[in-house]
This record gives sequence, C-alpha cells and structure tokens, in this order.
Amino acid sequence: MTSMLQPQDEQDVLSAVQDAVASQTPLRVRGFDSKSGFGGVVNANTTLLTQGLSGITLYEPAELVVSARAGTPLRTIVDLLNQHGQELAFEPMDHALFLGGAPGDGSVAGMVAVNASGPRRIKAGAARDHLLGFRCVTGRGEVVKSGGRVMKNVTGYDLSKLVAGSYGTLCVLTEVTLKVLPKAETEITLLASGLDEAASLRMLRQASGTPHEVSSFAVLPPHHAPLHFSTHVAALRLEGPSVSVLKRRDDLVAFFKSTGAIFATISEDASRALWRSLRDAEPVRAASGLIWRVSVAPSAGGEFMAALRTHNLPIQAYFFDWAGGLVWLALDTDRDADAGTIRACVDALGGHATLVRAPEDVRARVPVFHPQPTGLAALSARVKDSFDPLHLLERGRMRADI
Repeated sequence: MTSMLQPQDEQDVLSAVQDAVASQTPLRVRGFDSKSGFGGVVNANTTLLTQGLSGITLYEPAELVVSARAGTPLRTIVDLLNQHGQELAFEPMDHALFLGGAPGDGSVAGMVAVNASGPRRIKAGAARDHLLGFRCVTGRGEVVKSGGRVMKNVTGYDLSKLVAGSYGTLCVLTEVTLKVLPKAETEITLLASGLDEAASLRMLRQASGTPHEVSSFAVLPPHHAPLHFSTHVAALRLEGPSVSVLKRRDDLVAFFKSTGAIFATISEDASRALWRSLRDAEPVRAASGLIWRVSVAPSAGGEFMAALRTHNLPIQAYFFDWAGGLVWLALDTDRDADAGTIRACVDALGGHATLVRAPEDVRARVPVFHPQPTGLAALSARVKDSFDPLHLLERGRMRADI
C-alpha cells in the first residue's frame, strides 16, 4: 500500500520528515515525477510530493540571481528569464522528455538534485557551479540553510556541491537560489564534415585550445539525427555579438583548412535547435534499447568507442559531446545492460558510466551509477549518514545498500 504526502510549505516538509524519522518510514521524494526512472529503484511506499512548494521568491535581473521554491516548474523560471534576456547558462537537460514524459516537465529542485547540465557545461560548468544557496530538510528532520545570493570565497563546507547531484538522498530541498547570466546576442554553429571519427574528435580538442571561444563541441556519426550527414560531422558552437561570432567562425575555418574538412554554417535558430536536441540526447533518445552516459577525458572518448567495438556489442546509436568527454550510447536491451563490458572499458581509461535509461527490472539488478573505489564509497556512506542516518530518503536511488 502506498501513501502520498503533499506539503504546502517548508514547515509541512519538516513535519513530514520528522514523522518519518519517528516511525522509521522510508520516503520517496518527487516533484513532477519527471526523473523517477533515473537512478536505482527506490525502496519506499510513502511519497513526499513537493509540487505544493511552488513560486519564485526572488528575481533580481540586475544582480543575476533568482530564488524559487523546490516545486516550481523549471519552465516557469526559463520563461521568466527569457523575458529579461537571461538564461541558466548550464542549459539543463530535459529529463522528462528523455524518460518518456511531456516536454518541459520537471521542477527546479529536481534539476539541482540530478546536477543537470547540457552541451555548454564544458565552458559554463554544471548546475552545482551555479547554485548559490538552498534551504532543505535533512533526513534527521532538521532545517538547513546554506549559501546565499552571491558567490564569494568562504571558509567551511560548500554544501551546495554535496546536495547538487545527490538525487534527493541527502535532504529534501525546499528552496534554491541560482546564478543566471545574460543570453548571448546571437549564435551560429560551424559544421565540419568529410573526416573520420578520430579526426573529427581531434578537431574538437584542437578547437578547444584556440582563442576563438567555442562554447560547445560535439561529433555525430554518419546519418544520425538531427543532422543526417553521410559522414561524421563535428559541430562547434560560437556565441556572442554577431560581428564577433562571424570573425571567429572565419578564423576557425582558416585554422582547420589543411584538414580537408568541408565546412558549413547554420544560423541562429537552427543552431539553437541543434544544441537543444543534443542537450536532450535526441540522437540516442529514439533508440529502443538501454542508454548509457559515459564520462571520460576528452582525449579518451574515441578510445572508449574503439574498445567497445572490439566486444561486438549491439550498438544502436551514439554521439560525442564535451569535445569527446561525454559519450551517449544506446544498446539493444540486455539482461545485464552489458554493464561489465562497458565499465571495464571505462575503468581502463578513467571515468564513469551511468545507466541513464533502462526498465525497472534491469535497474534493480545492475548498479545504475559507476561503482566507487573503496575509499570514496566509504566517504559517500559517511556523508549519507551525516545527513540521513536512518537512510530514509530515496533509499536505493544511488546505491542498493543505502
């Protein structure tokens, strides 16, 4: 039997968690349920729904800061920022769309909880790098406030770095404060085709070391959506004033002239659409199988795929982001998700592999997150015990034993 708790403010959340502590009742924490299929299978029959904690509590465009209650729909914040020519520079992925929900579903706290980020992360950082502060209720049944409205150097613990990416296992967020940035005046994307995979990835790495301020770097294999080129295509995004992006585009073409690549430019609207599709993993999203998200050094992305091919895995689709440092990979369904092979290839190069989309029965058997080294796993367990000693919040989401 399942039950639903629907708090309307932080005090309600505090009471709900304190009751759960008293009765030792595990809690599943949900906003709009857009990420419930992301992570391990949660062992809890009581759901704490945060949709009632909604609303933007502060927005100061001149100060580049916005605060919102945990259950505020992310689209509400994005729409408000658009009206003032501002944005979340880390361009968070739309997990709802990726996991079968409606476009734009998801709460601001959910975004922080999974540390969402998109193609611009290589330049702008991830959600945790833009989280100025938060309020929450820990698994101890205590209200905690951390950070504030500005970035500054302090002595002590940066709890934002712990909470962002903790998948709700440490605390129930009740309010978050985020740094925002002005949108670029315009953007274009330079496409380079006619090269093989290794040469395309090498171009991205070389471009990242130039002074031409490329903000996003991706490589798509032949015939993959949304570009459908007959060869590999390298995509390099340039943002800023129009005169600047055109000059930098021309300088990049001149810089790579000797490679023999064929260059084309897509203009602002098409460029935004392209990077939005890559943000939401469109080239692999339509695949029917399991989807992995593999993070390695940019120089190792091609090596990872080469190693994987030697094992003849049933690859449906893949592409590279972050100049080769992020590999999105779709495989035909398998009972163990080919986890052993994939993680062995990753371990040989250094990095981690996350099973992003899989049926519940697979996620119940296969560790969704890359197993941590012994020392790091022990540290993670101590952090969990500090915030949630009874392991009541999102039990099983990140590790089956906690």
